[in-house]
Amino acid sequence: MSELNKKIRLQLMEWAEPDFGTFSAGLIPGEEHVLGVRLPLLRSYAKKLAKGDWQTYLSQASDDSMEETMLQGMTLGYVKSNFAGIRPYLDAFLPKIKNWSVCDSTCASLKIARKEPEAVLEYLLPYLRSDEEFFIRFGVVMLLDHFITEDYIDLVLEEMDKIHQDAYYVKMAVAWNLSVCFVKFRDKTLSYLRTNHLDDWTYNKTIQKIRESYRVTKEDKKMLLKMKRKAEK
Repeated sequence: MSELNKKIRLQLMEWAEPDFGTFSAGLIPGEEHVLGVRLPLLRSYAKKLAKGDWQTYLSQASDDSMEETMLQGMTLGYVKSNFAGIRPYLDAFLPKIKNWSVCDSTCASLKIARKEPEAVLEYLLPYLRSDEEFFIRFGVVMLLDHFITEDYIDLVLEEMDKIHQDAYYVKMAVAWNLSVCFVKFRDKTLSYLRTNHLDDWTYNKTIQKIRESYRVTKEDKKMLLKMKRKAEK
């Protein structure tokens, strides 16, 4: 382990809350190595790392705990670089994503997508076509976080309709994505929901998530309830 990784590990251990780690691990199936470091502390540390020799850090980073992996994803989002400079490090990082928490925190940090949307979108499309659960979720959540806009809503709906993957965290991400689409672009999303190719489970989960939103009217919630499918495949 490099000296930098030792320093990072010691800092994370100092911030770790074992009880919070146990609680967090219970929300992340399959993740056993959770230290229990709060997200604001990780974000602050990632911003600090992004201002230093982030290339060396990311090339040698340790993955002994979920937080150490999560820190890498956040750092990628905070570095001052164009997408071409980030891309090789993102290529190396993405296979490390093994749970929804690391995936979603990374996506939220990658605001480079808003500065170079076309370059990032081109990068995302192969991941949306992948067979790997968290590659697909990465693509779906990136679209959710950065592309549900006037310029890209049609593309987002089109891409969600193409995903036919039975993995739980993919289906949940698609439903979450579409619920946000409905809140931001009600008419277009409603039209899509009347003519979609979603499996029954994902479709009904989408309806559920939309109805749970406080930004959706009571009238729309009643209408959507009637649109639910009776059978789930």
